[in-house]
Amino acid sequence: MAEFIKIYEENPNPKEISKVVNVLKKGGLIIYPTDTVYGLGCDITNSKALERIARIKGVKLEKANFSFICHDLSNLSDYVKQINTSTFKVLKRALPGPYTFILPGARTLPAAFKKKKTVGIRVPDNTIALDIVKALGNPIVSTSIHDEDSIIEYTTDPELILEKWDNLVDLVVDGGYGDNVPSTVVDFSEENPVIIREGKGSLEIF
Repeated sequence: MAEFIKIYEENPNPKEISKVVNVLKKGGLIIYPTDTVYGLGCDITNSKALERIARIKGVKLEKANFSFICHDLSNLSDYVKQINTSTFKVLKRALPGPYTFILPGARTLPAAFKKKKTVGIRVPDNTIALDIVKALGNPIVSTSIHDEDSIIEYTTDPELILEKWDNLVDLVVDGGYGDNVPSTVVDFSEENPVIIREGKGSLEIF
């Protein structure tokens, strides 16, 4: 049975945030709100938790395209090779926001991602997500939760999410209704940026 915690985005309760962080530190899986759809996440440093997420998604961990949810861009060099100034300026302008940026992976990536040539970086414009990552002290590895419904691709109601994921995760954060439009994905790993998926983030920024 997953724990169900209500957290308000306007003013996240630090006590509730630390409950979520404790679950992550113990290797637990959480479902939490972002500025787009709800995400399934775990601590980037916990290999058992990473394996669990990969199993749930039905993919091999080394082949999985998970996003790294960061609090800001300050520790980017731990996960990403040096990027040029113009790329960094775009990131600064777009984040926090509904974008996932595909960037060349650094040699210092956690063991589970050592073979990855690229990584997806996210800094969502959602106080709950950012407070969790900040309190944890390192990124969350994350993936969107999809719905089997052919019309509604993403579940937006936290209570329905709990119903569906109760036995698969350790904690569900109720941060209010989620969005059903995913992030815009832009690949900056090569010389020219490529739009991989047009989502909530406006393309005018590029």
